[in-house]
This record gives sequence, structure tokens and C-alpha cells, in this order.
Amino acid sequence: MFAGLCFTVGGHMCCGVAGHDLVVRVGPAKLTEALAEPHARPMDFTGRPLKGFVYVGPAGCRRAADLTKWIRRALSFAGSLPPKTRSRR
Repeated sequence: MFAGLCFTVGGHMCCGVAGHDLVVRVGPAKLTEALAEPHARPMDFTGRPLKGFVYVGPAGCRRAADLTKWIRRALSFAGSLPPKTRSRR
């Protein structure tokens, strides 16, 4: 989807890496809060921001505690979604 490495939870995108940035799915309700964090910016690889996703620059993940905080946010949102069912093809 965004030319990077992606991790899913229950079939839903959770987080990943695109270039040098961490991609974090925080959900629409937590987007403003996440964007207020240092080194976070809207995920806009298509030219338009994706709702509920942020890029976190390398400086925002340098410390293990910072990376853990972002991953927990992503796991919290993705884990709150119902599991996707497999489509029959």
C-alpha cells in the first residue's frame, strides 16, 4: 500500500516502516493527540492525509521508550477493531 513494511493485528494494519519513518495507525479519534507529539506528521504519501495514520520521524523513535509508546498506541487501536474475516475467492 505505501511501499514499506507493514504489521497487522486481526487483519488490520497496525504499524510499519516506510523509508526512514515509522508508520503508526492511531485511529481518527486519537489523530490530533498523536500529531501534537514531537516528530509526528500526517501520513500523506498520496498527497492527501490518511485518516488515523501518522508518520513518526527517526528522532521520534530513537529511544526505546519512545518507540514502545508509539507501538502501544498502534496496538491499542488495531486491537480494538473486530477481526477481519477471510473472503472466499
